[in-house]
Amino acid sequence: MSNGKSGGRAPAPQVDLPFAFGGFSAGRAALLLALFVLGLLVGVAGALLQGGWFPGGLLLSLVGAAGLFHGGVRLTRARSGAVAPAAGWVVAVVLLTASRPEGDFLFGAGLGSYLFLLGGMAVAVMCATLGVPRQPPSSAARLGK
Repeated sequence: MSNGKSGGRAPAPQVDLPFAFGGFSAGRAALLLALFVLGLLVGVAGALLQGGWFPGGLLLSLVGAAGLFHGGVRLTRARSGAVAPAAGWVVAVVLLTASRPEGDFLFGAGLGSYLFLLGGMAVAVMCATLGVPRQPPSSAARLGK
């Protein structure tokens, strides 16, 4: 009883999922790796800066981290653009928080250190969860077509 075209079944609808992995390429992997390395560098620079100049350095380091996370989202047009630098930032901060056998450490137990740790994590979560809203293709949004 079929017409021979599709075996009697309707074609499956195309669904554009926000977490689909279509379009993942070597260039995208290289971009995410570069964002991870930039996250490492921003984490190290922020750790040194927030301890050196307490109120201004803390704000500058958090603004720098937020700029990197949000810039990664805008560059990749996906949430992974914020997750990659945030992961690098967390790795750098966790490694710098650990004390050495000699007793040396970079972060002191003070208000600035805790604000840097918690504030950086909060900024990373905000940038990763907000993401970039999906926009229709430019041809679909034009009037008269």
